[in-house]
Amino acid sequence: MSENHGKRRREIGSDSSPFDSFPEDCICKIVSCTSPRDACVVATVSKAFESAAKSDVDMLYGRSFFRPSMNPLFLHRVISHPRRSYTSRFARTLFLSTMSFWLDKASGKKCIMLSAMNISIMWGDTPQYWEWITFPEARFKRVAKLLDLCWFEIRGRTKTRVLSPRTRYSAYIVFKKVNHCNSFEDVAIEAGVGVVGNEASTRFIYFDARVDGLSLRRRRRRPHERRDGWMEIELGEFFSGGDIMNSDEIEMSALETKLGHWKSGLIIQGIEIRPVRT
Repeated sequence: MSENHGKRRREIGSDSSPFDSFPEDCICKIVSCTSPRDACVVATVSKAFESAAKSDVDMLYGRSFFRPSMNPLFLHRVISHPRRSYTSRFARTLFLSTMSFWLDKASGKKCIMLSAMNISIMWGDTPQYWEWITFPEARFKRVAKLLDLCWFEIRGRTKTRVLSPRTRYSAYIVFKKVNHCNSFEDVAIEAGVGVVGNEASTRFIYFDARVDGLSLRRRRRRPHERRDGWMEIELGEFFSGGDIMNSDEIEMSALETKLGHWKSGLIIQGIEIRPVRT
């Protein structure tokens, strides 16, 4: 063994990978030839790969993982002017003004979140019913706060081409309750998910976790607290298909327009779409 070779081994160290001595652009090139899931795996065993994941390269959001399902001009703007936050190893989230993108760590599949500003909220532009506020714990610049309203209707849409093909997804509405949240106790909200132009699959959900025994026996969905402190309820599932050129448009909704109860006290951050865990 040569002296230089032995010196290099000592510099690398027993807890390092041989790849740690490679240039970052070389590491990025290697990872860009793999799948997102494989990239997540190698990032956990090599400091060099982890460092590449946290760099400003466009490997994740440009030429490799998102093409051809996203418009190149859109990607250029996204990469050039993102609001970034690192959620975990190789799970970098890309924040825009009205939506965010990231890769699921377990599957490498694409995930998105539509902000409240990017969905349709009935009477959302009427100040006596809804207020648009800044919230320090939100991903986006503004969220929607329900002041007082009896006609509750929220709808969001997205194209399946921005998601991973041939994947089953779940859609969740992400929200918080304020202290004076009223008229959501044991009130069933009709949730729907489906392809625009076709009949959607529906279910009943609750924004208030305190529901009676009858509601529980009917298997109606209740909210759950997320790791980020927000609450979420699953609206439903859909399949993204495999034909990017003939992408479907998916609509997700949450409605309560029949009882006439005046409701208040919800803060809506948006609708999150992520792969179903099997």
